[in-house]
Amino acid sequence: MSWTETDGALRRDFEFDDFRAAFAFMTRVAFIADKLDHHPEWSNVYNKVSITLTTHDAGSTVTGRDRTMSEAIDALVD
Repeated sequence: MSWTETDGALRRDFEFDDFRAAFAFMTRVAFIADKLDHHPEWSNVYNKVSITLTTHDAGSTVTGRDRTMSEAIDALVD
């Protein structure tokens, strides 16, 4: 599945084998977010992670920063 763009944000859901794999993914995303200084809104329930990317400083819309972040996240799983 790919990112969907709705309501001024990019969204994608991820599913993993178990909680440990989901948490490891979130940890890797956290390092990317810190490096890019662009932090996602996300939620996690057991093996599922939902991520929303938007640039609040630009009026809560999708910018190049969100697209760069989504591409870096995709590189972890695709």
